[in-house]
Amino acid sequence: MKNIAVIGGGSWGTALALTVSNKGHRVKIWDLDREHLEEMEKNRENKRYLPGIKFGEDLRTAPTAEAAIEGADIVVFSAPAQHFRSAFKDAMAYLTDDMVVVDVAKGIEQNTLMRMSEIAEELRPGTKYVVLSGPSHAEEVGRAMPTTVAAVSEDIELAKYIQDVFMTENFRVYTGTDVIGVELGGALKNIIALGAGISDGMGFGDNAKAALMTRGLTEISRLGEALGGKHRTFSGLTGMGDLIVTCTSMHSRNRRCGIMIGEGMDPALATEKVGMVVEGMFTTEAAYALAQKTGVEMPITEMIYKVIKGEKNGADAVRELMMREKKDEIEGL
Repeated sequence: MKNIAVIGGGSWGTALALTVSNKGHRVKIWDLDREHLEEMEKNRENKRYLPGIKFGEDLRTAPTAEAAIEGADIVVFSAPAQHFRSAFKDAMAYLTDDMVVVDVAKGIEQNTLMRMSEIAEELRPGTKYVVLSGPSHAEEVGRAMPTTVAAVSEDIELAKYIQDVFMTENFRVYTGTDVIGVELGGALKNIIALGAGISDGMGFGDNAKAALMTRGLTEISRLGEALGGKHRTFSGLTGMGDLIVTCTSMHSRNRRCGIMIGEGMDPALATEKVGMVVEGMFTTEAAYALAQKTGVEMPITEMIYKVIKGEKNGADAVRELMMREKKDEIEGL
């Protein structure tokens, strides 16, 4: 059995902590919010973000990052993507060369346009890094509903190690080595989920959403490959799979936020009402900047960017997308 530290006491970090602790691994959760930690330890559940699921004896909270990480075999970072850098910096003093870092945040750092693995490598070169990603709502994983994800690392043996530790009868884990593709797929799908929500909020139907998801995946693949990802990755769990679940489920913060925007609510207020971090709002800006930088055509991303920035309303954005220059669907893919 392994000692596992989870940095970040949100819904996803808690769901993963429950998954591995119920398997017999010893898990400690640490979060910047001391009051939240005390509530979790007192109630023996995460009433704030994942209510109704009790912690087992192998899942505890830790008062400090040092107490959580000391003696750990694996350190899971579940802080939001925009806070990954600061969370990693806070943990660096306690990380050792033997520890495996597992990142589960899905996003692109807004100011630097860096992926999480790039930040980890910049701050601590040579870190044993694995990204765990796929269609996996915390609300379902925490309740042990069947879920399938991928553990991905440039070192396939590290990926297999995390596969062995995390895999259960209800949490199936595949392996892979395309870190770039997996990180970009997980981040960029949040943009399309925002768009799917906006479409729903405007009262459009399944036809519109199917088109948005399909052409959205084309954009994700296009930018992902331009930045070094492998084409086949975007057709897998961490690409198409994650896109489907995020665009169709009310568990999705990005879709819920998009629905409110589509109904006419100011994007900032919609984000606030969701009550948790809406990664797609940050990722849209980062992806728009990356598209400009690389010269990759991303019309859906561009329109969603202009809507959340208040530069266009939803109706004008849809009209512009529908009336773009005629072209072949497959040519150039």
